[in-house]
Amino acid sequence: MNSQMMNEIIHSLEEINAADPGQVRVAVITGAGGAFMAGADIKEYAQQTQGEFEDFQKKGYLLYAAIEDNAKPVIAAINGYAFGGGFEIALACDMIVAAEGAKMGLPEILLNLIRGGGGTLRLSKKIGVNMANEMVMTGRTVLAEEMHRNGLINYLYPKNTFIEKVTEFAASFADKEPDRLLAIKQLTKLIAGGVTLAAQTMENTALNNFYQSKESKQKIREFYQKSLEKKK
Repeated sequence: MNSQMMNEIIHSLEEINAADPGQVRVAVITGAGGAFMAGADIKEYAQQTQGEFEDFQKKGYLLYAAIEDNAKPVIAAINGYAFGGGFEIALACDMIVAAEGAKMGLPEILLNLIRGGGGTLRLSKKIGVNMANEMVMTGRTVLAEEMHRNGLINYLYPKNTFIEKVTEFAASFADKEPDRLLAIKQLTKLIAGGVTLAAQTMENTALNNFYQSKESKQKIREFYQKSLEKKK
């Protein structure tokens, strides 16, 4: 997940939002290949100045808002790994389906950071504060099956029929009136509380401070170095 990728996803979501409801009724976000999205581009993280890092986080807010505020229902179809910002994309969606055995999580604590795009806040609202605390504080990887039991994931599908099943699920919204779907989306968001500006500001301030710390800088460098060694 880098700046270019976020720009492209935001542009696509803006096109979907503006599209004639007669042509586009629902959107599905999924990954190409074996992963939904593995998280932030650590190479970009490792080379960013403080100002570039803060701009990167702000772009993330625009991305998640483009999902939550979209006039169309947006479904996350987690086909494989979904970590960090990738998992945050799924958390911002209206519904989530996943392939059996898909792995996900918010592992930023392992870099001495916290999540910066509202993921902790959305996860808390969707699975409860206690479970969210444990997941985010440990940074552990969870399976789709566990998240299904906790109510985060609507359906689990076999990997060999995943796209077909996702398409069937998305098609179940295509014959519904768009203005009714939008009203329901707005109501459920209101009831859930959404991500408040105060909470977003608190999260952003804390993350920016942590990013400047020597502990985080060291962990990011170590992680980046390991990724380079694996490519050799």
